[in-house]
Amino acid sequence: MDYILGIDIGTGSTKAVALNLSYETLEVCQEYYPTSAPRPGYSEQDPGLIWDAFISCLQGMEKQLGSAPVAIGLSSAMHSLIAVDKSGTHLAPMITWADQRSAAIAAAIKDSPAGMELYRNTGTPIHAMSPLCKLIWMTEHNPELVAQTHKFISIKEYIWHRLFGEFKIDHSIASCTGLFDIVALKWHMPALERAGVRKEQLSEPVETDYSKKGDKLKLAGLSGFKKTVFVVGASDGCAANLGSHANQPGTAALTVGTSGAIRICSAKPIYSGKAMTFNYLLDKQTYICGGPVNNGGLALQWLLKNVLGKTELNDEDYQSVFDSAATVTAGSKGLIFLPYLSGERAPIWDPSSSGAFIGLRLDHGHDELCRAVLEGICYALNDVLLVVERASGPISQLHVSGGFVHSRMWMQLLADITGKKVVLLQTEDASAVGAAYLAAANVLPEIGRPVSSAEDHLAPNPIHHQEYLRMFGIYQQLYGSLHEVMHQLQPKNS
Repeated sequence: MDYILGIDIGTGSTKAVALNLSYETLEVCQEYYPTSAPRPGYSEQDPGLIWDAFISCLQGMEKQLGSAPVAIGLSSAMHSLIAVDKSGTHLAPMITWADQRSAAIAAAIKDSPAGMELYRNTGTPIHAMSPLCKLIWMTEHNPELVAQTHKFISIKEYIWHRLFGEFKIDHSIASCTGLFDIVALKWHMPALERAGVRKEQLSEPVETDYSKKGDKLKLAGLSGFKKTVFVVGASDGCAANLGSHANQPGTAALTVGTSGAIRICSAKPIYSGKAMTFNYLLDKQTYICGGPVNNGGLALQWLLKNVLGKTELNDEDYQSVFDSAATVTAGSKGLIFLPYLSGERAPIWDPSSSGAFIGLRLDHGHDELCRAVLEGICYALNDVLLVVERASGPISQLHVSGGFVHSRMWMQLLADITGKKVVLLQTEDASAVGAAYLAAANVLPEIGRPVSSAEDHLAPNPIHHQEYLRMFGIYQQLYGSLHEVMHQLQPKNS
């Protein structure tokens, strides 16, 4: 059977989605791995475990479907950084997007005259997530590691090198490093000088349709993939827009997984001043513009584990939160949750911000807390949506993806709070599906472009939306009123 495979190398897992040549889902395979925090503010992973998960997905899919795919497209999480030697062996754990150790460096650059110029040239917000800031921190705090390093690469580059023995970075992943000129499509020398690296220490940039045949693979364990074409693909956010069919004016892609993001397609970069919407590349003609939030499903996990005392989370635990929240009226009886549990990215870009329940009273209980947390996540996403909308033009509908799409109640909350039509096209991983689409366009152009399947949509409840307009107006005032106190309460060692 001929099929296409899209693989998304995510923060918590690697997920593979197999599509037939009519773009229908055949099989799904997912492998998980941990993240460690050896010190406050750190977020690290073992690249070797991610490689093992990637290979397990490849081999598992070949076994399930009886053959290797015609083509494989890759997607991966953004902003990772790995120091490797000449053989591509990692010299230290991978630093993930969520790592905050370079927060002070990011703040200093962001507030400097050069900060806005770097942002406009590279399209990447000045934040601790950026490899630019991570590299500066590494140079200052771990010069021994820097001296040993042959290349500084991302997780997708790490996997590509282990597959084919070459250091390549696609334009999409390069465009979210803070080191790449998103118009000239080459490494931005002022950013490299700021980071203290030479372009020889970075991979060669290639277009997102760059490919290699499986007969060039370096691994005997993948002998069945000799005829498969591997396409380097894009970042998870850019691939998700493609997989969500969110490429028309007035349509945005909204993803909620561990974190969250809102993104639109544009023929040119879209800038938004201090709110720093990102501008990443899907291909030479398409920019994916938007903003990320730190606390999506992460905030819900916090509620379940740290407040409700759950340990090994399962589907029933999550459903219990949704069931409880559904018993409470819109606005959680005057209770608002600020979801900045791990700091926040867009639109405030403040790693020292923190979470809070505001308006808490004796008549609030378990059910109100559950609803307030879900509403707070949606308020944060709506905050970004309004920034993107002001910069790009009206947005009428949101094409949604990520783990939250398995809760209809949560999607309805999002529709009610944003006032937008929420559209669900498919429940599989949109980033993996988008990667498969990229592979198909490269290898099998004769099968044509995928078309949207019959849509499942939710319209906002107008009565609930009016209440949420009032509550969101209060929500927007809270950070400005509390941010100084948040900073004062920040632990000294973080």
